[in-house]
Amino acid sequence: MGPTRRCVAALGLAFAAMLPVAAGAQQKKVVVYTSNESTLNDLVFGAFTKQTGIAVEPVVAGSGVVIRRLQAEKERPLGDIVWGISRSLLQTNKALFAPYASKNKDATPVEYRDPTDLWVGNNLHLLVILQNTKILPADQGPNGWNDLLDPKWKGKIAFTDPANSGSAYTTVTMLVDLWGGGDAGWKKVGQLFKNLKVLNRSSLVFQGVGNGEYPLGISLEYAGPMWAAGGAPVKTIYPADGTLATMEGVAIIKNGPDPEEAKAFVDFVNRKDVREMILKATFRRPTRSDLDLSSLPGGLPPMSNLKIVKYDEDAWTDKRKETLEKIKDLLQESR
Repeated sequence: MGPTRRCVAALGLAFAAMLPVAAGAQQKKVVVYTSNESTLNDLVFGAFTKQTGIAVEPVVAGSGVVIRRLQAEKERPLGDIVWGISRSLLQTNKALFAPYASKNKDATPVEYRDPTDLWVGNNLHLLVILQNTKILPADQGPNGWNDLLDPKWKGKIAFTDPANSGSAYTTVTMLVDLWGGGDAGWKKVGQLFKNLKVLNRSSLVFQGVGNGEYPLGISLEYAGPMWAAGGAPVKTIYPADGTLATMEGVAIIKNGPDPEEAKAFVDFVNRKDVREMILKATFRRPTRSDLDLSSLPGGLPPMSNLKIVKYDEDAWTDKRKETLEKIKDLLQESR
């Protein structure tokens, strides 16, 4: 064999040797558009990849940004999964999702899943009041929302700007209804606004209470046990006059590039042992009804022990723009 033929043969062998490596590099993957915090994302994505061999490519953004991206990509989706999105956003954008009956859906009550299997709920977030018991003794805090109207709390209640937080928007609109609706409800909300210290991000609220910057904060349930587990003197108050459980869920994006991997993720994230793992690490209340909360960390009370108020999420979602304008005006008046 001449030098030229030997060189060609060697190149051929080298190319052939590379083929299995290239094939092996085609690892299965799933692209997840998520509005969850990094702690939860890292926990779940790492466990999912370890158990299934499917790599996760996360795209992290606020829920509004995620939905706008899905809408922009609807003709040619680049993602497979949307996760950590509220019920109202899932419901109003369900034309973007593909139906899938998860293996684990039956453990989720029907009120937390779409009847045509376009989405299924994972987490429940209860609206609560957090109290730092080092600067405000446990027995001197409020029992409910109405107590927060007392002028003695002026500047002592941390809250997130509803323009930046879906849960803060839900809190305000729930209170409008709870306090009589219409002008009567908004009048009381205006009173509450005079006592609030309005912050730009939700994390600043529970950090502020946990670090002792504020005696009280309006936040989500998981933040209380999360800070208490870290040693902070934080008490979670479930308002005696009622609260609300808001749902977050998961859905498969219609015509996404990795449909089978997307189904595997939906099954995984709804599994009982995975929900227990999430609760133990991040104190997110599961939608599944078959977990014994009394035996799990966080001391979360069963829903049956709490007063849950009615809330027309669809109606408040429909008039979100004008409601945010009203909230903005009221906040400015209260300063």
